[in-house]
Amino acid sequence: MLRAALACYAASLGGLRWRHLGGAALAAALLLHTLSLAQRWQALGHGPFTTMYEILSSNLWSLALVATLSAWAVREVRSTLLAAAPVLALMAVWLLLADARPGHFPATYDTVLLYLHTVVGKLFLGLLLVALAMGAVPGLRRWAWGRQAFAQAPEDRRCDELAHRFAGAAFVFESLMLIVGAVWAQDAWGRYWSWDPLESWAFVTWLALAAALHARSALRPTPAAFGLALAGVFVVAFLTFFGVPFISVAPHKGAI
Repeated sequence: MLRAALACYAASLGGLRWRHLGGAALAAALLLHTLSLAQRWQALGHGPFTTMYEILSSNLWSLALVATLSAWAVREVRSTLLAAAPVLALMAVWLLLADARPGHFPATYDTVLLYLHTVVGKLFLGLLLVALAMGAVPGLRRWAWGRQAFAQAPEDRRCDELAHRFAGAAFVFESLMLIVGAVWAQDAWGRYWSWDPLESWAFVTWLALAAALHARSALRPTPAAFGLALAGVFVVAFLTFFGVPFISVAPHKGAI
């Protein structure tokens, strides 16, 4: 079922402007992916929270869902989501190569804080991806293929404005992610913060996004420059989500 969902994701990439069958393919992909996640959850008795395979799968699903809902709520987003396609494609290929065997579900994960922490974290990354897509358009238009690919996208200043709004919303959810994570850490390990690698890099990501938002307000960079800053923030966030937990020897090892 997951492979069928990935095939539908691939089919939808060519229709991210919501023409012809693109929207239908994305809807089918989300439905099949939801069923795949639910089937695995029922079989294992816990959600997709432990292994790289599970985290890649659940985050690919949440990124696609947040992008879809954003495009439905703000029509101008629809013509820019092609800029987010490389991220989704990378995650899909990585997922196909990942080890699908189940992992260990720690006792400290048996709490409602896990679900709250996960939800706000996924909203943060999804909104940041939409901000990245909007912010990347002014820079991509500097090339001929970019002007053609994003001919229907809003003008640069509007893309910059929407990128700023989505990045601001992402900042709110990242702040909530850190707060909920600290409360969970106190409940699980008896301390709110210990500066382990994942906590430290999550804070670095928060600082990077705060700096990008502040720079836009204080320095008034060009839309292309702000888009480049958002790309840098997304790279840090991506590595924090999908890299640090799996090389760390701290209690966060192997899980987000």
